[in-house]
Amino acid sequence: MAKRVLIVDDAIFMRDMIRDIFTADGFEVVGEAVHGLEAIEKYKELSPDFVTMDIVMPFKSGIEATREIIKFDPAAKIIMCSALGQEALVMEAIESGASDFVVKPFRSEDVLAVVHKVLGV
Repeated sequence: MAKRVLIVDDAIFMRDMIRDIFTADGFEVVGEAVHGLEAIEKYKELSPDFVTMDIVMPFKSGIEATREIIKFDPAAKIIMCSALGQEALVMEAIESGASDFVVKPFRSEDVLAVVHKVLGV
């Protein structure tokens, strides 16, 4: 059975790119969210196997959303996506419960390597 992913990013081109990477590798994209509040709602509704989470978004940051999702489901697998130069935010995200991170801009093989490592597949 395909692993199910929720993609969270406020930029449509990033969501499209990430969706293409995952569908080409056999993952099932079960939902997308454009900000942290929507990410929390969709996580609770869809119960994905893992989440890709942008850090800087409107309404609620990826770090805040990660904290709330981890509080709801301590076993949640969340992979942060951050722009170059956001090392402090990445560390804060990991401390908040994120499983790992990838740095934008990224190559599809980099994203997939992190996802496979986090999922143990």
